[in-house]
Amino acid sequence: MSPGSDLNSGEAPEPDPAQPALASEQDAASAPDRHAYHAPGRRVVIWRHGQTEWNVEGRFQGQTDVPLDAVGRDQARRAARLLAALRPNAITASDLARAADTARELSALTGLPVALDKGLRETYAGTWQGLTDSEIREKFPEEFGAWKRDHSVRRGGGELEIEVADRVVPAILRALEDIPPRGTLVVVSHGGSSRVAIGRLLGLPPEHWSSLGGLSNCCWSVLGEANRGWRLLEHNAGSLPEPVIGDDADGEADSGAP
Repeated sequence: MSPGSDLNSGEAPEPDPAQPALASEQDAASAPDRHAYHAPGRRVVIWRHGQTEWNVEGRFQGQTDVPLDAVGRDQARRAARLLAALRPNAITASDLARAADTARELSALTGLPVALDKGLRETYAGTWQGLTDSEIREKFPEEFGAWKRDHSVRRGGGELEIEVADRVVPAILRALEDIPPRGTLVVVSHGGSSRVAIGRLLGLPPEHWSSLGGLSNCCWSVLGEANRGWRLLEHNAGSLPEPVIGDDADGEADSGAP
């Protein structure tokens, strides 16, 4: 689908009776946005898709369109109940099924459409896609070793990390154009593309992007817009935080109520 196309939200998912929701999850959709993530400007929630069979098998997915598995669908339902508490203004997602279907769970709770954007896809990794780490080491030992030493390598003849950032960040910025001051955008993407986007938005040089830990399946990071650029408010979260209280609560926030 083309950037900006809408994904029908469908019916709100039923919670899994085998996994009772926490009280914070049960109240999420109706609770006010009273948690941390306070910033003087807009917020971007970068949310990784739920689990797939290839994640479990350790296969490099890249841009292969692998669907969520049963665990991944449950993860998406649980996370959506929490993220709904942030009262997002818009949702945008990669058009690959594992991200689009994750986004659909939040759409069902909020009533917001999902704008699909190919620019948010995972890194294209050519001949590495579909292979496990051990298979890549066996078939492409020199290329694998070079990548471990220096991430500015075309894995499988695919994209460089800076090229991924060059398409992912503009996709996020396009979606932000319609977000009001202090509003919230939810971006549903992939592990590698999310990490490089966060690094670019924070102004880190590419050689330092690997210092950001990866996102677990269906976890998210939150960036807040401040006077000197974007600030990382939370990384690899799977729950909503308690407010940050003290002198470092928000170095550039205004004095208004959170």
